Amino acid sequence: MGMIGGGRGAFIGGVHRMAAALDGQIELVCGAFSSDPERSRLSGADLFLSPERCYGSYEEMIRTEASLPENIRMDLVSIVTPNYMHFDPAMMALDHGFHVVCDKPVCLSLHEARQLRDKVKSTCLLFALTHNYTGYPMVKQARQMIAHGELGEIRRVIVEYPQGWLSTALEATDQKQAAWRTDPNRSGAAGAMGDIGTHAENLAEYVTGLKIASLCADLHTHVAGRRLDDDGSVLLRMNNGARGVLYASQISAGEENNLRIRVYGEKGSLDWSQMEPNSLTVRWPDQPMQVMRTGVGALYPEAQAHTRIPAGHPEGYIEAFANIYRNVAYCIQAIISNEPVDPLYNDFPSIEDGVRGMAFIEAVVRSGRQDETKWIRF
Repeated sequence: MGMIGGGRGAFIGGVHRMAAALDGQIELVCGAFSSDPERSRLSGADLFLSPERCYGSYEEMIRTEASLPENIRMDLVSIVTPNYMHFDPAMMALDHGFHVVCDKPVCLSLHEARQLRDKVKSTCLLFALTHNYTGYPMVKQARQMIAHGELGEIRRVIVEYPQGWLSTALEATDQKQAAWRTDPNRSGAAGAMGDIGTHAENLAEYVTGLKIASLCADLHTHVAGRRLDDDGSVLLRMNNGARGVLYASQISAGEENNLRIRVYGEKGSLDWSQMEPNSLTVRWPDQPMQVMRTGVGALYPEAQAHTRIPAGHPEGYIEAFANIYRNVAYCIQAIISNEPVDPLYNDFPSIEDGVRGMAFIEAVVRSGRQDETKWIRF
């Protein structure tokens, strides 16, 4: 694997590296870790990489790696830059024959996302988007319960992602993570809705197997001088007629990363929270409430295949992230060996999820900018 971004002072790059390395299936061999060539080389030295494979730019990395013998060059590129630096590196990597793992949202606009989708289709290369919350075993259990009709027809979806870290003008202190996330030139058209609202949107569609057909958004910016939304609520209409609510906020003081989804069907309901990821609560109208636990009992194979350690040993964020990287690695190995992929592991967010995410962002922004909030189909 080669990495673009994620150098000294970055947050998410380290998470990607830990996740990719967890199963021993992916080795970081090169990187362009910063737009500053010297910083990139120093970051590579921190990771004990060969100096000749610590590149000054992503262009240099992709071109040089493509010229190396097949048994030496990287197989995939991990893009962990701010949003505005996703599209060009991804397109170049695909053009040079490299698979791509990209942080979310996939790019800055729906137009760019569709161009990337076309490129992925024409190259037949893998493109994975790190909506890492889909990697949790109990999220996969919830998805399979719904897919197998255990809850009956889905009627209501409630998904929320509150954080509190941007309750004040943190970006004014030159805090790096706050600065780019509140800058429309680097983050895109949406703030909280782009950063974490897309996680909620993706989780709702992944768990239910449904698609958001239309939405009505109320966006607001609470912190004076901030240029992007930091709080919002969205009414959802799903493609089966179910109704829903999505709430994403980065000014909910005291909240950490409290992503939660509740799904209500005609036969029962389920409830999962990222703050307690090893538990899935299932409620029935005529039976006692159940609490399913990771690694305990007769779970669906999809949940078992993404469970790593015996029950009672907590699995969390890094393991869920690692499930995406492991699945990508297995798929690349199958491509190299010309063998079929086990369907249990052919499971990770794709470029299609990236297109859906950008369509969601653009629809939310359009609806939220109306003088009176309006329903937008997407």
